[in-house]
Amino acid sequence: MNLFLTGTDTDVGKTYVAALLVRGLRKAGFDTVGMKPICCGDRADSEILREAAANSVELNEVNPVWLRVPAAPYTSAVIENRQIDLDLIRETFARLRKSHRSLIVEGVGGWLVPIRRDYFVADMAADFGLPVAVVVRNKLGALNHAMLTVRNIQSRGLECAGIIWNNMDDVEDTATTTNKSMLEDLLEVPVLFEIAKDQREIVLGVA
Repeated sequence: MNLFLTGTDTDVGKTYVAALLVRGLRKAGFDTVGMKPICCGDRADSEILREAAANSVELNEVNPVWLRVPAAPYTSAVIENRQIDLDLIRETFARLRKSHRSLIVEGVGGWLVPIRRDYFVADMAADFGLPVAVVVRNKLGALNHAMLTVRNIQSRGLECAGIIWNNMDDVEDTATTTNKSMLEDLLEVPVLFEIAKDQREIVLGVA
């Protein structure tokens, strides 16, 4: 399993889901590692992914580009007066892809977050060529955000592997109890996983 994880927004649980997948695949016998090409602010997400892979890769491989300002990458780069090194990102990805059977890549923020003025998370996913899975936080507004993201992935000719449904909030209302079934009716992509609040592992029957 090789996936590029994007989200319908920031704070939808991408790192949490990515770490679950890395641990689950490693438990199933795969040499799986995680990658977060860009961090803005601290590197906590990358440290979580590294730990999920039993610290088998260096932090700078998990996260080749680290911007200190907690904002969108393009914003952070402008404030820090630096250019994001896309070649370094691509080279690190290629090295991890070649040396490990399975790779889970976590994007930064949502699908159209700017990395450079003319380069977005969507362009990075296209460069990497992995199937894209969309992490959706179950809340009011999830249908709109999920559909916009999936439709844009498909409009670019990229493979949308499916949705990862993240129940990370303790809220039960009409929206949260119907969102998943409505999305399955509206989109022709599968729900790959449904994650419960505080879920600690995913059992993967993969061959």
